[in-house]
Amino acid sequence: MATSRRRFIRQISGAAAGTWALASLPAESRARTISAGMDPVRPDDEQFWAMVRDQFPLSHDRVYFNNGTVGPSPYAVAEAVKRTLDTLDASGEYGGWEDARPKLAKFVNVDEAEISLTHNVTEGINVVAGGLPLKRGDEVILTTHEHVGNALPWLNRMRLDGIVIKTLSPAATADENLNRISDLITPRTRVIAIPHVTCTIGQVFPVKQIARLGHDKGLWVFFDGAHGPGMTMLDLKDIDCDFYATCCHKWMCGPKGTGFLYVKKEMLDVVQARWVGGYSDTGWDVTVNPPEFKGYVPTAHRYDFATQNAAIYVGVAAAVDFLTHIGMENIVRRGNALAAQLQKGLLGLGDGVEMLTPTEERSRGMVVGFRLKKIAYDKFGEHAAKKGFRIRLVGESHLNSIRVSTHLYNNPREVDAFIAAVREVA
Repeated sequence: MATSRRRFIRQISGAAAGTWALASLPAESRARTISAGMDPVRPDDEQFWAMVRDQFPLSHDRVYFNNGTVGPSPYAVAEAVKRTLDTLDASGEYGGWEDARPKLAKFVNVDEAEISLTHNVTEGINVVAGGLPLKRGDEVILTTHEHVGNALPWLNRMRLDGIVIKTLSPAATADENLNRISDLITPRTRVIAIPHVTCTIGQVFPVKQIARLGHDKGLWVFFDGAHGPGMTMLDLKDIDCDFYATCCHKWMCGPKGTGFLYVKKEMLDVVQARWVGGYSDTGWDVTVNPPEFKGYVPTAHRYDFATQNAAIYVGVAAAVDFLTHIGMENIVRRGNALAAQLQKGLLGLGDGVEMLTPTEERSRGMVVGFRLKKIAYDKFGEHAAKKGFRIRLVGESHLNSIRVSTHLYNNPREVDAFIAAVREVA
């Protein structure tokens, strides 16, 4: 197997040809591009995944299981950011952030004109929630498992304009969730605005079917996609939603403070741009009377404007390259296999564990959420920290639960060690 692997795994000092965000890494760089070519990598090929793990500067004295909050960046990303900062400060040149836009568009299979560069998920959500033409009494469907970033923009619109928020309590299966959403829709419903993957228990909603249901009812469909890219095989054209807001600093392992918003072409003149600036317009002139504003650019660029931090968006391009060379299908298989191992192990501990993440395969991903009946969630957090685990405690929705994220840099030994730590107190 090792001989076979060497035929198609290449460790390239610096980067792969044609990806300028990585190409100029110096020879002494710690960054390597690990390319699996076109062949699939088994989720249990520990030799391969150990090479991937070595590309992250993560400490070896603890286990990082909190990728659902922040994804550590590999050396290739960090060095791309640092190199670009040095280059820009040396040259004084302007621009460079635009290079991320076409890479992101290709990564999620949409047109470049449909991508707006943002700094986080919440920024994109505010663009949509504040820009849709909603009036008093119009209904928007959320879930009872929202992150504050998706809840507050819609609740703020409720406070300002009198829209009505209706909430879906997630069920254990995809089909049942479709039925529950359908039951919430009334003649006043205008928007479905729910997570692709919940931040609380990692439940994966059947987004393609939800988008079809919403469109059949004449609704706008928006997904909070904080956990979509990098965790799932994300194809926004196939999903066919109207809007999708996400970030690059979780599962994509990109620089912190980066994200993007997808706005379907047909929706560009539906979502009103409330904040605008340089590059949002097709022309303006305040030297004439009356002053002239010709209009918005015919792309999602209208929602992002003015000077941006070029270095971090070059880092985004580097993150896309890093994931693409490993192969998203390989990454999804690996992360899902580790999460399945964790869920199975926790369920095997008996009645002391209350599993919150669905066991249905299509409704779960790389996140496992659970509660322990014999110990408070915050006390378990202290126990896990002493054992060297970084996890997430979930107070949202009054769950008072525990969340564990698995990603491409984790391994089965870490999962087994965590199960053993739970067994001690469960």
